[in-house]
Amino acid sequence: MSTRALHRALCLAGSITAAALISLSAAPVAAQTANPKVIKKVPPEFPGEAIRKGVDKGVLKARVTIDGAGVPTEVSIVDTQPAKAKILNDTVIGAVNQWRFEGQGKPVTFDLQVVFTAD
Repeated sequence: MSTRALHRALCLAGSITAAALISLSAAPVAAQTANPKVIKKVPPEFPGEAIRKGVDKGVLKARVTIDGAGVPTEVSIVDTQPAKAKILNDTVIGAVNQWRFEGQGKPVTFDLQVVFTAD
């Protein structure tokens, strides 16, 4: 889909669901045996403002801390590529805060990567 067609669709629909490829990073932040398994994902919506500003993709690295039950207690973005894709940061934080992970019985901090494309 061309950028112009995507922009028209955005104006009509109000927002686009992102085709977000989400992967847990290979290297945990804290010492642990394995990254927690995602048991519930809420897909982030691609913000219309991003399309209007010419951002149609981005790769974001989020640092997530979950409690012992697997509920996120802190989510922050530690890297965004390209830099202009920072407009996606709040969307990713909002979505990941709604995710649920397999509980580890104790708080765990790890990184995950979200790849956004407006397809």
